[in-house]
Amino acid sequence: MSERVAVRKTYKLFIGGKFPRSESGRSYIVQDSNVVLASRKDARDAVVAARAAVQGWAGATAYNRGQILYRVAEMLEGRREQFVALGVPADEVDAAIDRWVWYAGWSDKLPQVYGGANPVAGPYFNLSAPEPTGVVAVVAPETPALLGLVSVIAPAIVTGNTVVVAASPAQPLPAVTLAEVLATSDLPGGVVNILTGRITETVPTLAAHMDVNAIDLTGVSDAELAAELEVKAAENLKRVLRPAPAGHDWFADPGLTRMTTLLETKTVWHPKGV
Repeated sequence: MSERVAVRKTYKLFIGGKFPRSESGRSYIVQDSNVVLASRKDARDAVVAARAAVQGWAGATAYNRGQILYRVAEMLEGRREQFVALGVPADEVDAAIDRWVWYAGWSDKLPQVYGGANPVAGPYFNLSAPEPTGVVAVVAPETPALLGLVSVIAPAIVTGNTVVVAASPAQPLPAVTLAEVLATSDLPGGVVNILTGRITETVPTLAAHMDVNAIDLTGVSDAELAAELEVKAAENLKRVLRPAPAGHDWFADPGLTRMTTLLETKTVWHPKGV
C-alpha cells in the first residue's frame, strides 16, 4: 500500500456565519496551511453580512448576548489544546478564555453604569440609555494573536455591534480557528466576520465604506496608513479608535473604554405627572 498523503487544511474566510473561499481564488501559506487572501469584494461582502445582522443582534437582550459570549468561552475552553498546538502560549489561551467571560459579565451591567436617570431642573424625567453604533471594522493587533483578537472583538459585540475583522496577516491561524469556535457557539451569522490577508488591501475598503459606522485601528502599526484610513473614515463621520500604543499590555485589566467608545447615547425627556 502506498504511503498516504495528508490533506493540507485550507483556512477560509468567515462571512455571514459561513466559510467561503475568496472570490479571487487567492491564498498564501502559513505554517504549512493554506490561508485565504481576501479581496476588496470579500470586504464588501462582509459588510453586507454585518449590516444584515445588526438589527437582530442589537435587538437581543443584553442578558442573551452575555450568555452567547459565555458560550464562546466554553467552546474555546474545550479547544484549548488546539490553539496551543498552533503555537499560541497556554497562558494566552487561558487569558483569552477569561476575557470572553469578563465581557460576558458586563453585558447587562454596562447600561446601568453608562446610562440612567439624569438630574434636571423642572417637572421632567431625563433618561439616557446606551445604544450600539452599528457595523464596526476592526484591525486586529499583530501580537498577541489570540488575546489581542479577542480583546477587540468581544467589547464591540457585547454592546450590540457587529464587526468585520481584518486578522493579523502574519498570524492568521488563531483568528480563523476562533471563527470555527464562533460558528459553533450560538453566535448569529454575520455578527463577527473575519478576513485574512493583506490589511493594505481590505482595510482601506472598510474605512471608506459608507455602511460602516466605526473603525478600530488598533492593529495598524504604520502611522502613514493609519492617517490615510482616518481620512477615508471621515467621509461618513465614522467613529475612529486610533492604533494601540507600542508596548500595550493586553494581559492587563481592559477597563470599560473599548465598550463605551462603541456606544451612542440616546437621551429622552418625559414630563412628570402625564
